[in-house]
Amino acid sequence: MSVYHCAFTSTRTLYSSSFTPSRTFRILHRHRSNISDFHSTMPHHKKRSGKKEHKWTQKPGSDLSADAAEFRPAASAEGITNGIGRLTMVENNAQSPVVPVIQFGGIRLDELAPHGQSPVGKPKVYGTVSTATVDDSKKTVDTAAQTLGFSKLFNSNLLEKFTVDNSTYSTTKIRATFYPKFENEKSDQEVRIRMIEMVAKGLATLEVSLKHSGSLFMYAGHEGGAYAKNSFGNVYTAVGVFVLGRIFRKAWGTEASKKQAEFNDFLEREHMSVSMELVTAVLGDHGQRPREDYVVVTAVTELGNGKPKFYSTPEIIAFCRKWRLPTNHVWLFSTRNSVTSFFAAYDALCEEGTATSVCKALDEVADVSVPGSIDHIKVQGEILEGLVARIVSHESTKEMELVLKDYPLPVDEVHQDLGPDLREICAANRSDEKHQIKALLENTGASFCPDYVDWFGIDASDIHPRNADRSVVSKFLQANPSDYSTTKLMEMVRLMKEKRFPAAFKCYHNFRKINSMSSDNLHYKMVIHVHSDSTFRRYQKEMRYKPDLWPLYRGFFVEINLFKASKEKAAEMAKTSIDVGINNKNSDDISGKKGLADEDANLMIKLKFLTYKLRTFLIRNGLSVLFKDGPAAYKAYYLRQMKIWNTSPGKQRQLSKMLDEWAVYIKRKCGNRQLSSSIYLSEAEPFLEQYAKRSPENQALIGCAGDLVRTEDFLAIVEGGGDEEGDLDTEKILEPSSPGLDSIQKKEGLIVFFPGIPGCAKSALCKEILSASEGLEDDRPIHSLMGDLIKGRYWQKVADERRKKPYSIVLADKNAPNEEVWRQIEDMSRSTKASAVPIVPDSEGTDSNPFSLDALAVFIYRVLNRVNHPGNLDKSSPNVGYVLLMFYHLYDGKNRSEFESELIERFGSLVKMPLLKSERSPIPDSVKTVLEEGINLYRLHTNRHGRSEPSKGTYAKDWVLWEKQLREVLFRNADYLASIQVPFEIAVDQVLEQLKRIMKGEYITPISEKRKFGTIIFAAIDVPIADVHNLLSNISENDPKVKTFIENNIVNNLQKAHITLAHKRSHGVTAVANYGRIVNQKVPVDVTALLLSDKLAALEAQPGSIDGQKITSKNEWPHLTLWTAQGIPPKEANTLPELVLQGKATRIEFNPPFTITGVLQFH
Repeated sequence: MSVYHCAFTSTRTLYSSSFTPSRTFRILHRHRSNISDFHSTMPHHKKRSGKKEHKWTQKPGSDLSADAAEFRPAASAEGITNGIGRLTMVENNAQSPVVPVIQFGGIRLDELAPHGQSPVGKPKVYGTVSTATVDDSKKTVDTAAQTLGFSKLFNSNLLEKFTVDNSTYSTTKIRATFYPKFENEKSDQEVRIRMIEMVAKGLATLEVSLKHSGSLFMYAGHEGGAYAKNSFGNVYTAVGVFVLGRIFRKAWGTEASKKQAEFNDFLEREHMSVSMELVTAVLGDHGQRPREDYVVVTAVTELGNGKPKFYSTPEIIAFCRKWRLPTNHVWLFSTRNSVTSFFAAYDALCEEGTATSVCKALDEVADVSVPGSIDHIKVQGEILEGLVARIVSHESTKEMELVLKDYPLPVDEVHQDLGPDLREICAANRSDEKHQIKALLENTGASFCPDYVDWFGIDASDIHPRNADRSVVSKFLQANPSDYSTTKLMEMVRLMKEKRFPAAFKCYHNFRKINSMSSDNLHYKMVIHVHSDSTFRRYQKEMRYKPDLWPLYRGFFVEINLFKASKEKAAEMAKTSIDVGINNKNSDDISGKKGLADEDANLMIKLKFLTYKLRTFLIRNGLSVLFKDGPAAYKAYYLRQMKIWNTSPGKQRQLSKMLDEWAVYIKRKCGNRQLSSSIYLSEAEPFLEQYAKRSPENQALIGCAGDLVRTEDFLAIVEGGGDEEGDLDTEKILEPSSPGLDSIQKKEGLIVFFPGIPGCAKSALCKEILSASEGLEDDRPIHSLMGDLIKGRYWQKVADERRKKPYSIVLADKNAPNEEVWRQIEDMSRSTKASAVPIVPDSEGTDSNPFSLDALAVFIYRVLNRVNHPGNLDKSSPNVGYVLLMFYHLYDGKNRSEFESELIERFGSLVKMPLLKSERSPIPDSVKTVLEEGINLYRLHTNRHGRSEPSKGTYAKDWVLWEKQLREVLFRNADYLASIQVPFEIAVDQVLEQLKRIMKGEYITPISEKRKFGTIIFAAIDVPIADVHNLLSNISENDPKVKTFIENNIVNNLQKAHITLAHKRSHGVTAVANYGRIVNQKVPVDVTALLLSDKLAALEAQPGSIDGQKITSKNEWPHLTLWTAQGIPPKEANTLPELVLQGKATRIEFNPPFTITGVLQFH
């Protein structure tokens, strides 16, 4: 294995980049003459001692010097100066509208390319070729005349007066974006298998990087803006800019100001953004408070040529070394042996791994290890969040070699006075968030942050709020697209709105364009904020049907320009847009994935460590459960999480003991006042440190604790208590709290409940179950509690009934529509020793709701046919449609599969009540339309008024009209709605049959697709127990003493047999992991002798070969332990050869040896 001294990216979530190696490296060689000054300032770094050097060899036939081309001239300094200082105030003039030239790469098209050349397909560059100076005097907006002009503009309601017609055009400019959130449709195990298969066949290489624990920060230069995950102009981005600016000062010393300005200009001119993991102690606690505040580059993106293009790993290294930006550790696995060993190493370390042990193990099993420019242990600490593994080109090793030769490591940091650090600034400025932001930006310096427009707007920003009206999006979609990129972005936004994906399109005034605004020329910034991970999954599904769709990115920020254009200008834009579109389509057709199918190119898996998860998910995210619901609910929460993760039984016991003690400790210390999640480590770290000192077992459980960095005095002030990264939310809770329903015991009670919607026939079903109780073949008493007849807290009443009649069956005749209710039922099941069974109406569902529109139509139709309903929800109710839409939206965000899986995971079983016939006509357009109109109206109403009654809101008249139209449409389609329903008698029979199977213990829980890998402790050859018994029978035939010994000690006690090859405690993780290449394969074993003593018995064994390769055991004496006396641990069998020499044991040799066959497995 080889080690290279270089930098690499560690992403928040990596995504396979579109990468064409031949194109990239022709570019690298093409520009050697242009970056010669870079080589002179960055000498090769000395090799670290003790590291082996990799011998690079060039592939035959590769011509890296071919296709030389001229380097594109650098844009002029004038073309990249700040727009605010450059532009002049534009008066309203309908006769002469301002029509901007289409922009690519941050400057005007006519400034970007020489005459006659297309800007598309520009060569990749990693740094400036000529320095563009920046005049700071042009960077500020601070005059009374401008303030007066701004006031005039804002007070004239430009957007409201801006009308969309045939001459209206829109231009967009993506300012920052991060990798799409890709969700594997296959299980983790299937992804692993496919990854190993691709590497083994030479189709790909597996690339693995460390996962630093911080927040997403994106930077597009001072003009382009600084962005957090879903926002900008706040303390998160101010911290990011300060830390990045300080990185430049550390790396460049006296040249820092010049390089900062050059970097800003370069990103603006080339229209690029850089994504980073921002790791800092001032923005709230993750798994460990970092020792230093820093950034790690995770992505570099070209934004100026149509669809964003993400740099490959070698390209990122070149870019970062040019600018001396921090990057991370990467490992490459290009053989079957190495990739299987990697997964085995992770499984061996997943419950105890820290940065030191993980990096050491991966260094030993990887084909290539490329250390980064920063050390996780030195800057972050030992607690490692995880690893990210993804499939990349099989030529990645060669591509890396070319970059490392052309871009040596930068020189070490320059030691100089850097001024106050981040923590000192935050500590000295704690009056409010605005004051803290201003102090951070001032200390960043004018060369990197010349003005504060993105944070505070213009000096007269109080004249008009930053937020823009929602109509920006609608007018954007109505306008004509001026170029290819705008067309594709419109397509994306339109699709998401039409499909009602959970996402917001938040628009803001673009103060940087204030000088060019007029009544016919408006500028905005749009943030595409995805609210749910389901949006990415649903969007990916749409991309399969529409391959030309652009991906949905995370951290998505776009500038929008709405303007009027003359016919001549419109024609010119149309031609340019067509040309650019053709070029982009052609470039997209050239596979950047080196022949990998999309499904394979996107293969990625995230692997987290328990030492991190116990802090963030079990302690931090469990605080709200502990303080709100108490220790019992907290215990249920953490046990559920551990089951989701498939934590080993031993670790579950250790963690349970520790977390119970933590709950008592923190409740006693804080009382009823919940500990803040943002500073939870102030209490958790000292507790963990003391707990770890008690025993080596505790130390391994905790991983590392101590040396706490206190943040209370310098924590950044976040108004509203927001969490930009969003990882303070608890993971999905799925573990069944009910006793195993595969074998319900009659001494327990049973709760039958209904996650449904009014009109799903639960009350009628309960009556049928009561009348047919004898048919259930269960002698427990059964009774029903109807929610509409019970006053007060319904579920408390059910719990009371359960305590009175603990062995009864309760039919909870009330809708149980959300996780809050399910959690109450779980708690009730535990406290009253009952099982719980959900009965749900069967429906195909939609992409975001477990109930389809035709199911919703049937439910509403049934309610409208009710009379004298106890809950007053019948045909006499004026708001039937609204009430059912309210219930319908309680399930929003889960498709049918997710809905059913969660119920099964929580409660262990699921009963489906047939609702709609499988062979039925499609829902009539009129019914579909009226329901969709109601859904839209409901969303408008709740967005503005929350849960207020429809009669009290802005849309009161709309509700009245819609309710009337709903009734008319449904009754007009009464025959259709009646014809598509499964007859009620058939539905009842099927429900009763399913309930009977559950009560008799015949229910089979569906197989879960969740990850089922456990931690690996040792590698062994598992031998069939029957073969061992046969062997012992053959041995005992010739020796009565041996026969007696075997019959007395072994025959009834030997339940399983294996030959240990390597144990991670004795031989190390790598020794165990190296068997990964032959796991699950059959291994012949020669049994050569039987060794006996009064306390031990074992078979001496010699593993054979697989495909001609000898399998060797790391044990000095390979053996199969048969028996140990009471109180003697199995490892003592290793002493038998020595006991034979001492005369304290007997050796019976077999000549010839017996041969048995086992299977190599991890345990």
